[in-house]
Amino acid sequence: MYQNTLLHIGGHWRLAAGGDTIPVVNPATEEVVGTVAHATTEDLAEAAAAAKGGFAEWRKISPYDRSKVMRRAAVLMRERESTIARLMTIEQGKPLNEALIEVRSAADVIEWFAEEGRRTYGRVIPARGEGIYQLSLREPVGPVAAFTPWNFPINQIVRKLSAALAAGCSIIVKAPEEAPASASELIRSFVDAGAPAGTVNLVFGTPAEISQYLIAHPAIRKISFTGSTPVGKQLAALAGLHMKRATMELGGHAPAIVFADSDIDAAVNILSAAKFRNAGQVCVAPTRFLIQENVFEPFVDKFVKKVQAIKVGNGLEEGASMGPLANDRRLHAMEALLADAVQSGAEVRIGGRRIGNKGFFFEPTVVVNPSLSSRVMNEEPFGPLAIMVPFKSFDDAIEEANRLPYGLAAYAYTSSTRTAAALGANIECGMVTINHMGLGLPETPFGGIKDSGMGSEGGSEGIEAYLQTKFVSQM
Repeated sequence: MYQNTLLHIGGHWRLAAGGDTIPVVNPATEEVVGTVAHATTEDLAEAAAAAKGGFAEWRKISPYDRSKVMRRAAVLMRERESTIARLMTIEQGKPLNEALIEVRSAADVIEWFAEEGRRTYGRVIPARGEGIYQLSLREPVGPVAAFTPWNFPINQIVRKLSAALAAGCSIIVKAPEEAPASASELIRSFVDAGAPAGTVNLVFGTPAEISQYLIAHPAIRKISFTGSTPVGKQLAALAGLHMKRATMELGGHAPAIVFADSDIDAAVNILSAAKFRNAGQVCVAPTRFLIQENVFEPFVDKFVKKVQAIKVGNGLEEGASMGPLANDRRLHAMEALLADAVQSGAEVRIGGRRIGNKGFFFEPTVVVNPSLSSRVMNEEPFGPLAIMVPFKSFDDAIEEANRLPYGLAAYAYTSSTRTAAALGANIECGMVTINHMGLGLPETPFGGIKDSGMGSEGGSEGIEAYLQTKFVSQM
């Protein structure tokens, strides 16, 4: 069922101008399952011109009618969910049930922004003189270039795409070459729903070439990027050079703080599920588990038992609860991080090895007591590694939680409302969820601070980046 993926430019699905393609590999089998078109600068120039024309048309359509198109796209996503989810599992590796959740969540995001776009209100400012009207108007910023990664090939696009379209912008999506087919189906849902030609465009190719070309292009007025902090800093600098508005959703190293007075079983259940979802390849995954010392060993023991129950396998297989890593680069990264951690004095309680020699499978792993200077305590692992260290006091936990330059997400568990309030006030990150999993809903902001990015996606905040203010004073 897997087919070769094309570009979508100016209302047409087509091959790249040069005819080049990139192979797509199934990470569970290491087999090439298809190809994706590799865009040239000729394709990018056409996409930028198409987005400019699409914006001129789309911005004139009323928010009410734009909402109709978007709601229809959400309906199509739900109707096609089984096919899209299967494509995602084949190319990205995550279990089929996780892929289904991602497709369904995308439909929810589309619907939420479809309604939010109808409420981009301006205001009337009281004037100092008689007969003067002072209006603050909200207008779409213009054509958008969006750059997205492979770990959530639909989820990472849909927030940018939906917010942009709801605001009245057109968009060029540079989607991941590793997982192109599922991203393509998201774009197809908007095309089939009636988005005018040029409103939604899709390209694949060499990331550096595409970003440098599109960010500098005069037609593009806004960029949005999800990916690593080093690349995000480069793109933000390039956007600044050209005075382009930028939203950056970058890396993290999320602390998960568990106090002795918390419900340990609930913390273990929720945090273990969050840690090993998508084989740990999640920017908001809990990574540094900070456990109060008098419950450290009981927590680790319970967590290890949860890990023992995880079935690693091909995401299409019945019962598989964790799939492979997305590529061999992640395998090498896990092995290097673990070797360094063990050399620093860490103990591997469970896991720590590649599984088999076919497919990019790696054991879910628990590491305890690495040194503070070890790589795994300072670099985002982005894989199935749970790193556990004890702490004594509240202040100790906060100091470690805030030690790194990252500030994307944090988790905490306590039965004390006083402690919970203090955690929310003192943890330095863009999102904090206490005593439950509360991140990533369509109606809530999603984004980080410090080296984890700038701006938010999701919620009312998500559409703000795609709107600009115009002041009109009339007498």
